[in-house]
Amino acid sequence: MALIPSLPGIDLPLIQAPMAGVQDEALALAVADAGGLGSLPCALLSATQLEAALRTFATLERPINLNFFCHAMADPDPADEQQWRNALAPYFHAFGVEPPPSSTAGARRPIDAATVDLLEPFQPKVLSFHFGLPDTALLARMKAWGARVMASATTVEEGHWLQQRGVDLVIAQGIEAGGHRGHFLADDLTAQPTTLDLVTALSKVLTVPVIAAGGVGDRADVQRLLAAGASAVQAGTAYLLCPEATTSAVHRAALQQGDRDSAITNLFSGRPARGLVNRLMRDLGAISTLPPAFPWASQTLAPLRAAAEARGLDDFSPLWSGTRPGRFRGLDAAAVTHALTGVG
Repeated sequence: MALIPSLPGIDLPLIQAPMAGVQDEALALAVADAGGLGSLPCALLSATQLEAALRTFATLERPINLNFFCHAMADPDPADEQQWRNALAPYFHAFGVEPPPSSTAGARRPIDAATVDLLEPFQPKVLSFHFGLPDTALLARMKAWGARVMASATTVEEGHWLQQRGVDLVIAQGIEAGGHRGHFLADDLTAQPTTLDLVTALSKVLTVPVIAAGGVGDRADVQRLLAAGASAVQAGTAYLLCPEATTSAVHRAALQQGDRDSAITNLFSGRPARGLVNRLMRDLGAISTLPPAFPWASQTLAPLRAAAEARGLDDFSPLWSGTRPGRFRGLDAAAVTHALTGVG
């Protein structure tokens, strides 16, 4: 019997959260080697990069979770983009850089049929989804080869919706979690509960296992969430200071500043996500009508982010973080995995 129900080959009740922009295969492999479930974010990977990762993972005895986004892809709106450029114009002037040409390159894209075509020959054992699920036909193809499917819910209603559509595990993403909010049925952030409350509620009404995600900062947090009904926890922020993570220098520094608060913001991508408060969030307000719809905000910010980071500043960087950052300074991924689960 699997330690995490529906996930064979996992020794510890711990999943490393997929975190686009701050990790590659190295972190996922290190967590898997330590007995947890490593994850790879795939929304920003090209087909070539995804295939290379699949070939690497195909040689492993332990599974790796592949994570994809399922958002409806909005078309770029020139008026929205111009509004965003106007709001950022003083910063471009101050840093002496030019706004970038309009582009749709490098945007986070939802899983599609071509991606499933690429996955199918490798038949990955574990897949997870954010912002809902793929369409019914694509999901059926993946389940037909035996993939175990996980997806994020931020409310009880979303958990019910996912279970009704055949997911094997529901990830209960509490309001404390870092990175993008996974909501897809409603966007009222005030209706999204804490991780503990969401796990408690979902574990009482769902028949599939519940995974707790958000606010996992130490072993006591893990124990509390398991006692509330979670079959495992998913931790992301805890791994951001590990040497296996690709977290930038300014991001690492911010995570270690004990006085940095986090807040949910839509400035960096156009969709709400939790990160450490920085200059852009203070100046424009964490939630704003200025950025274009997800995922088009980040392209315009890219030159500003690069110019500021070159000066050691995090003014325009998305500093994704949950509410309990900086807990595991100086530890590698295996040590963090064992510290959270009480092994070793």
